[in-house]
Amino acid sequence: MSKLPPQVQERLLRYQQLQQTLQTVLAQKQQVEIELTEIEQALSEMQKTADDTPIYKGIGTLLVKTEKTKVTADLNERKELLNTRATVLGKQEERLRTQMKDLQTKLQQDLSPVSPS
Repeated sequence: MSKLPPQVQERLLRYQQLQQTLQTVLAQKQQVEIELTEIEQALSEMQKTADDTPIYKGIGTLLVKTEKTKVTADLNERKELLNTRATVLGKQEERLRTQMKDLQTKLQQDLSPVSPS
């Protein structure tokens, strides 16, 4: 890598940084999707229960009795926040992939005259 021009070295470094950032974004996106699935399942179960059924919410290591309407409202609010977060992460992923593709094209142009055909 030390034989490469400084501009190419910088582009390679930037490409590696983009790859690492993309991996982080994808991991975050996966976590959000998992949590969204769990919330969907919880909301589905909540719909199946009668309004007078005791509901318990986990707070730390405790289970606290609460109202079904409050839990449902909390879950819907969390779902909305997670959907927004998923949208933001999706846009960030798209932007990173575009940047990587552009940088990859530039790197291929930089390296094509150097490498033997």
